[in-house]
Amino acid sequence: MTHDDQTKTQNEQAAQETETARTEQTYAPNPDTETDNMEEDAELEGFPGMDADSLDAGMFGQVQEMMARLERADELEKENADLRGKLGRLAADFESYRRRTQEDVQAAQQQGVAKAAEGLMPVYDDLDRAVSMGSNDPSKLIPGVQAVQATVLRVFGNLGLEATGREGEHFDPQWHEALQVVPGDEDDVIVQVYQLGFRMGDRLVRPARVVVSRKQ
Repeated sequence: MTHDDQTKTQNEQAAQETETARTEQTYAPNPDTETDNMEEDAELEGFPGMDADSLDAGMFGQVQEMMARLERADELEKENADLRGKLGRLAADFESYRRRTQEDVQAAQQQGVAKAAEGLMPVYDDLDRAVSMGSNDPSKLIPGVQAVQATVLRVFGNLGLEATGREGEHFDPQWHEALQVVPGDEDDVIVQVYQLGFRMGDRLVRPARVVVSRKQ
């Protein structure tokens, strides 16, 4: 083998070794590349920048949060059921109270009617006697009617009613209604009564309808 042939052979071997090394470098596993691929996979799964331990811890935290929300939902449902029960009992109590109140009002009205009727019974008795006496002797009819009138006024007094607007009283527009004004010796004096008035304390029940004098 000549020197040129030997040199050519060495050059071919060197070129082959260089190509082999280049091929091995191209297909050799790269740790950095594998790490990058794992990070990309994690990003695709919705957990960017998290390793396996962090991912497990995050999922466990989410599970705990969901369990806490479920427990809170159960508590709210129990509270809601309790409130519905209380509302139902309150409605029943109110209905019972309304029924008792209505019964009490009706009882009070019936008692008031009975008391008023009891007070008017003597009036009926006086009228019955006046009619009986007037049938036999008409001259006794007027005293009998006057007795009835006195009884009615007594019953009104027991009920708290006070008569107003009699002849000789001073005219007061708060209690009296002047139907006519006639000449007289004094001003604002009741000289005739068409209808007697009644009041209960400071409240007017019925105004007296009267004729009033006016000094000329």
